[in-house]
Amino acid sequence: MKAIPLRTATVAPILLAALLAGGCSREEAPPAPAAAAGADLVGAHGGGAAGTEVPSLRGTVLETMDAAGYTYLKLKTAEGETWAAVNEAKVAVGDEVTVLQPMTMDGFESKTLNRTFERIVFGTLGPGAAAPASGMPGAAGSVPPEMAAAHAAAAAGPQGDEKISVARAEGAEGRTIAELFAQRAALAGKPVAVRGKVVKVNLGIMGKNWFHLRDGSGTAEGKNHDLTVTTQDAVSMGDVVLAKGIVAVDRDFGSGYTYSLLVEEAKVTK
Repeated sequence: MKAIPLRTATVAPILLAALLAGGCSREEAPPAPAAAAGADLVGAHGGGAAGTEVPSLRGTVLETMDAAGYTYLKLKTAEGETWAAVNEAKVAVGDEVTVLQPMTMDGFESKTLNRTFERIVFGTLGPGAAAPASGMPGAAGSVPPEMAAAHAAAAAGPQGDEKISVARAEGAEGRTIAELFAQRAALAGKPVAVRGKVVKVNLGIMGKNWFHLRDGSGTAEGKNHDLTVTTQDAVSMGDVVLAKGIVAVDRDFGSGYTYSLLVEEAKVTK
């Protein structure tokens, strides 16, 4: 079956952490244990590949407000007006600012501000803006609380010991999930193919769909039986699929969310 692109919300690098735990919550204080109560943002930090140009969002500040250690900016850009959220900084109306590593999220609810943003961009403020006298609450590479919870959700595999038996993917790139874990150092940055049953799905996290595959190889005790995969394709719970993507090892998204193994940008077919 041909893979079908799915319209997804994109979340700033700072927001990714929230997706990996099991579901992307749009609450400012999501149920994930990593999220601090009352925190306005929590997320994951997903950097681009080495040597690639990092995108940015430029605009003039039309409105600004601070909440829970973050600064919300209404910007006038070449494409129109948009809201952005960055770590708290001294920014005034009329300032020209640049938001680095911008990631978009639709329908974000800020409980601190008691409002829902139809669309908002999360990122880090470029050079030129000063941190408040008390210091910025989040270091570079940290993620807002909202997204941190999502990461926690996406990272954790489902509970249970369902018996699964799926045939190994064919070809030179084919691997079982246990083999991927055993060979991850040698496979880092290389394409692989893995077939498995979809046991968990988190949609629209940082512009990607995240899902967990199991094929019956490996064990829960050995932590080598559950594989996290990212894709732009539509994925459904219970499907047996073939995922072809690139191996990423020890991927650090900040705020304590590190993946020992990921298969990224996968093309998914049945």
